[in-house]
Amino acid sequence: MVSEETMMFKFGNDENKAEKIIRSVSAAMQEKGYNPINQLVGYLLSGDPAYVTSYKDARNQIRQLERDELLEELVRAYLEKKA
Repeated sequence: MVSEETMMFKFGNDENKAEKIIRSVSAAMQEKGYNPINQLVGYLLSGDPAYVTSYKDARNQIRQLERDELLEELVRAYLEKKA
């Protein structure tokens, strides 16, 4: 049986944690001379943590969240900015 209703997809209130991690990891990448946008896209698409520097524990930080949680935060921030 196929439902015609839209399903709600919600993670909870980890937005602040995701934002903090994204900002911290991005700053560490910039300090090491990497382009954080390119590196984060590579990580999000592949799941390979080698895209994230280990400098300032950034690799361990980014792995605290699932990639879908990170994507949710990025989409939320983008849509709020565009509103």
